[in-house]
Amino acid sequence: MVITNIFAFIGGLGGTEVVLILFAILLLFGAKRIPELARGLGRGIREFKDATKEIKSDIESSVKDDRSNTK
Repeated sequence: MVITNIFAFIGGLGGTEVVLILFAILLLFGAKRIPELARGLGRGIREFKDATKEIKSDIESSVKDDRSNTK
């Protein structure tokens, strides 16, 4: 049940399918490269979140400037 909740966004993969996918990843990349790939993925996600926050703050500041200029 927990695995189904975690991977619900994938479309209801069962436990066997998840194990097969993880096994294929292990075979393709090897045990030594998986932590390196995970770190790279984490950095990419963090950069994306930072960029999203920066764009959001830029938009909010421009809206505030527009509101203060119209009053």
